[in-house]
Amino acid sequence: MAKWNKETFISCTKENCEPRVQTTVMDLVKFAERDADQVSWGRGEGYGTMTFKCKSDDYGIVPLFHITTNGQIKFQLNYLRQKVRKKEILRDYQLKLESNFMMDFGETYYPSDIYHKMGDIFTIRTEVEKFVQTIQGIA
Repeated sequence: MAKWNKETFISCTKENCEPRVQTTVMDLVKFAERDADQVSWGRGEGYGTMTFKCKSDDYGIVPLFHITTNGQIKFQLNYLRQKVRKKEILRDYQLKLESNFMMDFGETYYPSDIYHKMGDIFTIRTEVEKFVQTIQGIA
């Protein structure tokens, strides 16, 4: 059973994050509730997680990204590289992430999925909107 739920997740985020990051987290939670095939809440101690999941023709439900109550986001790119057979979808996701965040997400430079500080990744609201569009395009 999940330790975290929407209410505890949001409450903890408000305690731990600056207002700009809180807004980004809220936008992504609302987006996940509206568009994800499944939203899962973490069970861990210390900080909470929310995972956006969608249905895949190849492997059922797959996670696309995680966010945390301490203001971090993890793009599940390497996990998807191992699971998804339709490489054009994966390549599209990678290119859009690279375009949105001006970072290299190639296998050489991004060998494992890591958490990024949302305050560094999302500096303006349009970046959140572009990310939402990216996820909508592959989900």
